[in-house]
Amino acid sequence: MGWLWAIIVGLVLGLIAKAIIPGKQHIPLWLTTILGMLGAVGGNAVARAAGVDATAGIDWWRHGFQLVAAIILVGLGDRAYSAFRGTRQRA
Repeated sequence: MGWLWAIIVGLVLGLIAKAIIPGKQHIPLWLTTILGMLGAVGGNAVARAAGVDATAGIDWWRHGFQLVAAIILVGLGDRAYSAFRGTRQRA
């Protein structure tokens, strides 16, 4: 059941990150989900290091760290995927 939640959270974080990043991203949904999952793991690590990983109620700080990590990873992943596939649009 933990893997199912990881996939769901990764999908949601990845889609939110794609919505926040300006412009069109060229990465497929499966890569968006994987990068969102990695963002969740990275955000949890940052929250743990900051000492805000287990608070009473909703862990807003942890979720914020997860989202920021997902935005960074989706942005970098899009650039790498576009460079690899040769689909980067020049402005």
